[in-house]
Amino acid sequence: MCGACGKMGKAVAMCCENSSEYRVVCGVDVTDGGKCGFPVYPSIDRITEAADAIVDFSHPSALPSVLSYAVSNHIPAVIATTGLSPEQINSVNAAGESVPVFFSANMSLGINLMIALAKKATEVLGDTFDIEIIEKHHNQKIDAPSGTALMIADAVAETLPNSCQYMYDRHSRRIKRSKNEIGIHSVRGGTIVGEHEILFAGRDEVLSITHSAASKEVFATGALKAAAFLRGREPGVYAMSDMISF
Repeated sequence: MCGACGKMGKAVAMCCENSSEYRVVCGVDVTDGGKCGFPVYPSIDRITEAADAIVDFSHPSALPSVLSYAVSNHIPAVIATTGLSPEQINSVNAAGESVPVFFSANMSLGINLMIALAKKATEVLGDTFDIEIIEKHHNQKIDAPSGTALMIADAVAETLPNSCQYMYDRHSRRIKRSKNEIGIHSVRGGTIVGEHEILFAGRDEVLSITHSAASKEVFATGALKAAAFLRGREPGVYAMSDMISF
């Protein structure tokens, strides 16, 4: 478990404690592990335990060492860390040539169903409706917009008949909204676990698809299911759509 002492790492550990199917054999974290119930190492190359999979909820800066360890030791990896750069995403794809890698910015079943619904709505409404995405998270979240908001935007953009551009901020542009925009807005405050909404605004009607996470357990459960899914798989980069058919 990479990022073992973080909020998501603790959520994964708690899910494992309440399950007979999963067990955390060790963790990796730059902070002191304390009483985790399993060994915690400051770097992944210090690990001595054998594991069936790596679950990474750490920090983008840790990605190179996580992927290197996975490839060198032929261990499947679940990459759930958000805020990755395009170059880092390329490195995930490269690792998938050697080992099975599950990569998703959001491990929630509900979010992935939301994305499927958003794609269907885009197919029906086409480019006749304006599309806006609003995401809300706690005040400790670093990256903005969220990886999930970008997942939604990418899925919608792939479905639209024409190319579009993402608009993150409009206060400096005193012009009317163009038809090829997808607006993406971030809210940070309090202890909001995660809320996402996609608006389809047309003439005299608005369609809204929303998802709200009440706890981090939904993401931890999804990551563990992804780890189990990778066992015995051929090398490649897998996503939630590979694990679940809607």
